[in-house]
Amino acid sequence: MTIIEIPAGWPADETTALAVQRELRARLVRDEEGPPAGEGHVTGLDVAYDDERDLVAAAAVVLDARTLEVVEEATAVGRISFPYVPGLLAFREIPTVLAALDSLTADPGLLVCDGYGLAHPRRFGLASHLGVLTGRPSVGVAKNPFAFAYEEPGPARGDTSPLLADGEEVGRAVRTRAGVKPVFVSVGHRVSLAGACAHTLRLTPRYRLPETTRHADSLCRRALKDALGEHASPPGAPGAF
Repeated sequence: MTIIEIPAGWPADETTALAVQRELRARLVRDEEGPPAGEGHVTGLDVAYDDERDLVAAAAVVLDARTLEVVEEATAVGRISFPYVPGLLAFREIPTVLAALDSLTADPGLLVCDGYGLAHPRRFGLASHLGVLTGRPSVGVAKNPFAFAYEEPGPARGDTSPLLADGEEVGRAVRTRAGVKPVFVSVGHRVSLAGACAHTLRLTPRYRLPETTRHADSLCRRALKDALGEHASPPGAPGAF
């Protein structure tokens, strides 16, 4: 297995990363509706870390948007490419996520990230970052609301409420299962918020989390486990990493 190394020139400190983030944010497209829910392909993206060995495993899983059947899946394992800094987490994993995406032969269609897009302190989370870099429509579907205020949506599947930052709607809390806590949906790139919510509901016919996230989460964990097993040191030997 090949370990994806950190690209030459990749930001190594907070100041440089913030400058790159500002530059890319200027390219964000927010005035497109995006692909219709239930058509084409949707691709789930997720990562798993082993900080002790400085590794991150990324998974990209393409689903048929209508049937939610898996079309193709790919993984990549790389070096963690940036220190942990809240608001700059995308820089830790993007090289490996892009490597997984590049391994696909199918058209990824809409990218669905386990994280945030505009629901970010500087309105440029992982979903937005990946969308701009790839040029693809993208959405973020997060398990938690980060630091943003919201009121509980109604109890029925499909009920929503605004996710607010200083009075601005940066996403929506979306109830995907009746009586179950909501997920937090935000626009990444080239998709409307209404479209992002429609895709989220289409991707959650049975469970709280989208099928894209469920498949990608399982796959990246397996990829990391396989990588650690492949590179494990024999007892008493120096660490492989």
